[in-house]
Amino acid sequence: MTVDMAYMVAAFVTMFVVIDPIAIAPIFLALTPDMTAQERSKIALRAVLVGGFLLVLFAFFGKAVLEFAGISMAAFRVAGGILLFLTAMDMLFERRTKRREDSSETPEVMEQDDPSVFPLAIPLIAGPGAIASVILLVGQKPGGEGLISVIAITTVVLAIMYVMLRLSSLLERVLSKVAINVITRVLGMLLAALSVQFVLDGLAEFGFVTPLG
Repeated sequence: MTVDMAYMVAAFVTMFVVIDPIAIAPIFLALTPDMTAQERSKIALRAVLVGGFLLVLFAFFGKAVLEFAGISMAAFRVAGGILLFLTAMDMLFERRTKRREDSSETPEVMEQDDPSVFPLAIPLIAGPGAIASVILLVGQKPGGEGLISVIAITTVVLAIMYVMLRLSSLLERVLSKVAINVITRVLGMLLAALSVQFVLDGLAEFGFVTPLG
């Protein structure tokens, strides 16, 4: 099986930007105040495993669910592209980070002893954007290639997520808030371009636009 490097790179960028380990790391600190390094490690591992399980589940059965509901992949590509574009706009204008910080400060969340499932795994890791992305990316490469590639890439991104959560205290000291904002905006621009490509691919399947290449 020939590896499509362009597809692999685009898939990695998409999953990395949507899951966004850089933005979640500071929130992880806020959700785990006064906890020991061992306690934080357990919560980080549980959050990554639960989020990863959900994403793999949708990678396997997401398309089947769409077919059962009578929704074409072309329609889902357009809808998913629009959703990802809105996520990109939130990142560019800081609305996404603000919502995440606000959700981490609600009384319900602050009273939880273990935030690994909610809000870390759901919706911060396996949110609507990530779920839409795995279904869209798997659909781009039929015959099992897309499924294997997306699972492998998602595993790599989640491994990075786990490392980021483990090193969140160190990252907080190394990276200033300005640096994090700059990185988030650059990732937002990349996500915006990729989301437009999703929409164009969906419209091409409908015959509204001519696919490039």
